[in-house]
Amino acid sequence: MRGLRRRERIQLKTDDQLAVMRRAGLVVARTLERLAATVAPGMTTAQLDAVARVSLADAGATSSFLGYHGFPGVLCVSVNDEVVHGIPGPRVLTDGDLVSLDFGAIVDGWHGDAAITVPVGAVAPELVALSQATEAGLWAGLAAARVGAHLFDIGHAVAGSIRAAGPYGIVEDYVGHGIGTAMHMPPDVPNVGSAGRGPELAAGMALAVEPMITAGDPATAVLDDDWTVVTLDGARAAHWEHTVAITPRGPWVLTALDGGAARLAELGVPCGAP
Repeated sequence: MRGLRRRERIQLKTDDQLAVMRRAGLVVARTLERLAATVAPGMTTAQLDAVARVSLADAGATSSFLGYHGFPGVLCVSVNDEVVHGIPGPRVLTDGDLVSLDFGAIVDGWHGDAAITVPVGAVAPELVALSQATEAGLWAGLAAARVGAHLFDIGHAVAGSIRAAGPYGIVEDYVGHGIGTAMHMPPDVPNVGSAGRGPELAAGMALAVEPMITAGDPATAVLDDDWTVVTLDGARAAHWEHTVAITPRGPWVLTALDGGAARLAELGVPCGAP
């Protein structure tokens, strides 16, 4: 989930504060894992939100999303041509749908935020490829989130990975963000950019990196509910997101169960988990 931020100093966290963010990140990771295993044809998007609410309660955490500028759910559920910010409700998932699940949790005042895209039943191979390209772009961006790099190195890596995967549309109007004591903090984290540009990344920063790509044109519109973002041409969309901490040891993906170790190793990047 994205908000608007003023130009402000980027918040730096101590090791102890990042450890609390890791606890919030694990709530997010385990909830999304539970949701991915739950998604099935015939479910409503409201039922998925109910599963997420139970997961929050079980963990003793609170929602980053519920009540945020009036948002009515703890989970954003975006189906097919819905890019992001879908409101959970009576919509029934059907075989072949592609559903993006965006979830945030707060533990002791610190936030975690992540998103996954999940197939519903048997999904067309080109839609599987769309989701995989988005996820690969996310990990390319996370691998670039290192001390001494620059903010736009992340978007450069995201866009390079996605463009190499196929003729996909990269949504530029919705971007990632800083995260910590608030869900949305400086800086904006674009999914495109020129390498070497933007603020230098420093240990203690935490960022939510979240590419959204489409199978067609990236132009979007917001529905009358003032939340749900859809593609103008009706093309399917995918959304993947993780919260990453920048440490002297490397990126530490706070919303990945293994801290990002496996995927980062595939990219030749050490994981910054302590």
